[in-house]
Amino acid sequence: MISEHALPLWLDLTVSLLVLLGAGFALIGSWGLARLSDFFRRAHGPTKATTLGVGCVLGASALWFSVNGEQISTHELLIALFLFLTAPVSAHMLAVAMLSRDPSQLPPEPPSDDSFPRDRSEDGQTP
Repeated sequence: MISEHALPLWLDLTVSLLVLLGAGFALIGSWGLARLSDFFRRAHGPTKATTLGVGCVLGASALWFSVNGEQISTHELLIALFLFLTAPVSAHMLAVAMLSRDPSQLPPEPPSDDSFPRDRSEDGQTP
């Protein structure tokens, strides 16, 4: 259980750093959701930055409870695993739904092979 003694300095600093780092990533992801211009950019910010932010906070929680408890805290690890597996899948599903709804958002087709200048050494000619 949690003792009445002060936390070790290394634990205090590590947990504080992870929580601040996680809060910073979550803030950046939220800012991206609010400020970026189109759907795909808005979807990119929260999926990447906020996932890292929540992962840092969960890591801090797992570390703190593992050191202060009698056993390793697995709840946070399972939550992080679920988050890291589902966030990219949900972002991909949203992007596919958006592309099926508005096909004009598709990237342009790559140029055909005829539009690239050929290497003359293939024809046996030297430049």
